[in-house]
Amino acid sequence: MKAETHALQPAPGDHAEHHAHGSRESYLIGFGLSVILTAIPFWLVMAGVLDKQLTGLAITLLAAVQIVVHMVYFLHMNTRSEGGWTMMALIFTIIMVVIGLTGSLWVMHHLNVNMMPGHDMSSMP
Repeated sequence: MKAETHALQPAPGDHAEHHAHGSRESYLIGFGLSVILTAIPFWLVMAGVLDKQLTGLAITLLAAVQIVVHMVYFLHMNTRSEGGWTMMALIFTIIMVVIGLTGSLWVMHHLNVNMMPGHDMSSMP
């Protein structure tokens, strides 16, 4: 029985001891920011205070801020965790997603521009 409990406990110097998990206060701050960053876009859409393009831009910016809030307050990502490798992996992922999205949009735009004029899809039933 004693060997079983010893196997479940982390060894001294184990990697699990060095993870800094958030306190109740930091989780509540993250939750509050998440609620606010979710309520603002709903209000923008329901009240119609901005035109459609500005509302879409505001929602996109608030979504990006909310992603950062979730990563900092709930995933505990910072430049110190795991020697900065988690942040480097995140930056690499963001760069790859931006390249993929930009390339896809560029290809679709040029396909649309260079389509033959007789292929108008709006007149199809």
